[in-house]
Amino acid sequence: MSTKWDDKSWQKDFLNMKSHSPSDAKLLMGSVKGLRDAWRLGVLHVEYEKLKKIHEIQQQQ
Repeated sequence: MSTKWDDKSWQKDFLNMKSHSPSDAKLLMGSVKGLRDAWRLGVLHVEYEKLKKIHEIQQQQ
């Protein structure tokens, strides 16, 4: 499995899943400018994966 590091489709999907703070929304729409942004984007991606899994389980029921 190869990882596409420039794939931003999850970010657009995550923006539509729930409301975000202005700083998180700006980060999801923009680009990473430093280590702190990269760390926060990683945290947001983990949250996205959890929410996505919950949505999939709810749709199966």
